[in-house]
Amino acid sequence: MRFLVTGGAGFIGSAVIRYLIKNFNAEVLNLDKLSYAGNLDSLVEVESSGRYQFIQANICNAAAVNEILSNFKPNVIMNLAAESHVDRSIDGPSEFIQTNIIGTYTLLEAAREYWASLHGYDKNNFRIHHVSTDEVYGDLEGRNVLFMETTAYDPSSPYSASKASSDHLVRAWHRTYGLPVVISNCSNNYGPYQFPEKLIPHIIINALSGKPLPIYGDGSQTRDWLYVEDHARALVKVALEAKDGETYNIGSHNEETNINVVRKLCGLLEELAPKKPDDVERFEDLIVNVKDRPGHDVRYAIDASKINLDLGWAPKETFETGLRKTVEWYLSNQIWWQPILDGGYRLGRVGKVSF
Repeated sequence: MRFLVTGGAGFIGSAVIRYLIKNFNAEVLNLDKLSYAGNLDSLVEVESSGRYQFIQANICNAAAVNEILSNFKPNVIMNLAAESHVDRSIDGPSEFIQTNIIGTYTLLEAAREYWASLHGYDKNNFRIHHVSTDEVYGDLEGRNVLFMETTAYDPSSPYSASKASSDHLVRAWHRTYGLPVVISNCSNNYGPYQFPEKLIPHIIINALSGKPLPIYGDGSQTRDWLYVEDHARALVKVALEAKDGETYNIGSHNEETNINVVRKLCGLLEELAPKKPDDVERFEDLIVNVKDRPGHDVRYAIDASKINLDLGWAPKETFETGLRKTVEWYLSNQIWWQPILDGGYRLGRVGKVSF
């Protein structure tokens, strides 16, 4: 099997590639433009594999994508190339429109042309797995409602609207052209190698530095937290086993408010990093409430029963075990995240470029 993973230097994409190389006799080509959140240091443990390749390219570049498909000849395309930070989408939505919508369209058209050129087994066993988010569904009303695969889309931010648009494009290319596709929508991911602007690594790193731990509003926003390595297993399962045209929601049934997440992080740091910065008596003393962001959804929660029933997937990590592993990883891997804080990581590894 040959997997083309777009956005493979990102948080989730790199987890997928590590999982594929370690657990399957698969060839993997990582296509990533290396934006601010792309970091090839997240792939150090697999970059020496003869089954892994990297090429720096933008999925908005049709000529580059067409050439890559023609040369690499993938069986599966896993599209994880996306701008994904809500705050950045509010401050500057243009990049989200380009990557998430135009990029998906460009990839779909290149894949359609490539698929039309295939024959026999290769044609019958080709597919695109488009990786999306639960944020396309918008805000949940009440405490007992869950996002299902049939939930109507109601995005709130430029980010979630751009991802909703890309999902619609993928479904339209399946229905109109017969392009073999599957879609998955995941809950909030966390774990090793996550870019420090996201909540959990941001809180860990700020706490270790004695900086404020900012919480939007009163911190009552609720999310379903999914350990990234559990997600990677689910994504590969969907890519290989789901029926064409299917959609799967992927979550862990681990609902936590933002303020509880931060308090749990502080508790773990008290245990695992007892040597605090000067003038810090307790890590919780660093928590500060800041003005809420515009259009902030209050609650996301996923019903992941379909992927469990159809494909036999279930998360291995609870929020408690996954959060502990995450804190331990950030404490032990300052060599990974410190260069991100000073920007040095963007001058780093070039990877392998070959076919």
